[in-house]
Amino acid sequence: MIKILIDNWQTILTGFGYTIGASILGLIGSLVLGTVFALMEMTPQPVIRGIGKAFVEFFRNIPLLVITLFFYVVVSHLLKINGFWSGTMALALYTSAFIAECIRGGVNSVDPGQMEGARSNGMTYTQAMVHVVLPQGFKLALPSLGNQFINLIKNSSILSFVAGLDLMYQANVISGANLDPFNTYIVIGIFYLLLTGPLSVLMTKLENKLGGSN
Repeated sequence: MIKILIDNWQTILTGFGYTIGASILGLIGSLVLGTVFALMEMTPQPVIRGIGKAFVEFFRNIPLLVITLFFYVVVSHLLKINGFWSGTMALALYTSAFIAECIRGGVNSVDPGQMEGARSNGMTYTQAMVHVVLPQGFKLALPSLGNQFINLIKNSSILSFVAGLDLMYQANVISGANLDPFNTYIVIGIFYLLLTGPLSVLMTKLENKLGGSN
C-alpha cells in the first residue's frame, strides 16, 4: 500500500481534490434545492405543493447512475459541460430529494403552536416559516442531514463513470497500470475515510452542542 501511495501520490491527490470539490458543490446545491423543495412540499398552495412532491418522488426513485448518465450523455451536449460537472449536478439533484424529506420531517416535528403563535403576531405564512419554524426544523433534522452529507461524499464516486477525475476514477487508472486492485482500493478507501470520518465527528459535536442549548 505504501508503494502505491508513494508512486501515485500526485494522481491520488488530484482525485482527492476533485472529490472534495464535487462534495462541497453537491452539498451546497443539494442543501439549497432540498430546502426549497421541502418548503414547496409544505406550502398551503396545492399546485406548488404538488410540484415539490413530484420533484422529490421523481429523484428519490431513480438510480443516481441513471441521472448521472443522463447529464453526461444528454445535458452535457446542450450546456457543454464535462464529466465532473455532469456528475456533480446529478449528485446535487439526487441528494436534494433526500434532504428535502429530512427537512420536511424536521419541520413537521416542530410544535404547531410555533406557527400559530407567529401568525397571531402578524407574520405571514412565509415569514413565520422562514424565521420561526424552519430554523427549528433544521435543528431537529440535523442528525438525518448529517447522514445525507456523508452519503453524498460516498456517492461522489459516481463521477468515475463519467470521467469525473475523482478518487474512484483515479483508482481505476492506477489499478489498471499496476494490476494491484486490492491495495489500490484500500488506499482510496482510506482517503474517503479522511473525508467522512471528520465530517461524522463534526456533525455529532454540532448535534450535541445544539441539543445542549435547549
